[in-house]
Amino acid sequence: MQMTMIGAGYVGLTTGTCLANLGHNVRCFDIDAARIGRLQNFDIPIYEPGLQEAMRSAAKAGRLSFSDQLRESVAQADAVFIAVGTPSKPDGGIDLSHVLAAAQQMAPHLKRGSTVIIKSTVVVGTARRVREIIARERGAFDIRVASNPEFLREGSAMRDFMEPDRIVLGADDTRSRNALRAIYRSFERAGVPMVITTTGNAELIKYSANAFLALKIGFINDVADLCEKTGGDIGDVARGIGLDPRIGESFLLPGPGFGGSCFPKDTRAFAATGREFGAPQKLVETLITRNDQRKLLLARRILKEGRFTPGSAVTVLGLSFKANTDDVREAAALTIIPALQEAGLRVIAHDPKAMANARKRLRDVTWVNCPYSACKETSAVVVLTEWDEYRQLDLGRIARTLSGDALFDYRNLFEPRSVIQHGLRYFSLGRAASLRQKAGVSPIDTWDRRVAAPGHA
Repeated sequence: MQMTMIGAGYVGLTTGTCLANLGHNVRCFDIDAARIGRLQNFDIPIYEPGLQEAMRSAAKAGRLSFSDQLRESVAQADAVFIAVGTPSKPDGGIDLSHVLAAAQQMAPHLKRGSTVIIKSTVVVGTARRVREIIARERGAFDIRVASNPEFLREGSAMRDFMEPDRIVLGADDTRSRNALRAIYRSFERAGVPMVITTTGNAELIKYSANAFLALKIGFINDVADLCEKTGGDIGDVARGIGLDPRIGESFLLPGPGFGGSCFPKDTRAFAATGREFGAPQKLVETLITRNDQRKLLLARRILKEGRFTPGSAVTVLGLSFKANTDDVREAAALTIIPALQEAGLRVIAHDPKAMANARKRLRDVTWVNCPYSACKETSAVVVLTEWDEYRQLDLGRIARTLSGDALFDYRNLFEPRSVIQHGLRYFSLGRAASLRQKAGVSPIDTWDRRVAAPGHA
């Protein structure tokens, strides 16, 4: 099938590349001629494992091309995907101007009988609006509009596309439903569950799924706080929760709050949609507030426990919102680093992939290409991203390099005892209470059994 992807950003580029590798002929269109020029040379503007290699393979097979010419890109396409950005508005809703403009501009050039498929994350009712715009521009309802939301995670997007747990196909008529099934026929034959529904339901599924996953993150962060107060261990608690198949183990790792391009934007849009339709999403509203607060609270913990002196320096390891991506949008680092700077601390930062993007968002930071060098003569280390590179750090070397002795592990990468044995004070999430005696109660392994159970020594 001949396809065109409108928008060669993260979603459009990944989706287009994967569809081409499935055997479809795909052209990726973008209005940014400079970006298209880079893509033609396989110089991709994002970091996504496996994407560049897959692009080269599809292009070599003649199934993937790039263009900044709209008319020639859509004129012969059987299916046109809209994969443009939908940024947040001040009230939390999303700005659909790019989606609607794309529909209007390509409408006169579409092949009669083709299907327009919305891949962008959009609020309920958007497919209907796009259908009306295209019909008005063409003077006929000869183009079908469908919804096919993406569920790609940054850092594992290629695998997520090629090994999906389900595919959502939103269609309001037989022709567009058949077109969607034809695109994903190989997956359907392989037994991948197909959720075939209306466009409105498909739009709601996307937002509801992301809101629920964000709620799991917020919930486990709150439970981690409770563990710290009660002497619990969030690792054991999360495992005990997650082994229940009704809950599942994913998204039960405590951290410094969610970030990136999806969860913050999508939860705000979901809440805004609830307000618009008179069905407030109170859980999600609270989650949004709590998530923003968490980053500041963790910054305050650093300031409280760090034993800093005026002009002290602190090392921050990890700037992206999660590992295996260079995306720093709404990352914890963008809140925590300025808070530390406002308190008079100097910040030395490292990230394997995200420093170039972080430089655009942060000021007065010293950027270092080696995590050990970043720790030289600083008073504390703060881990904000769960890069495998950080899991493998030599803690003894870190301890010898620091001038201070505090390690704030906000991803729980290390075993507490392995940190403490190197003379470091360790602050993690949901288990810090196990390292510091609470309320005068000694650890059980220090008790005298004859006192605890007389006559049973």
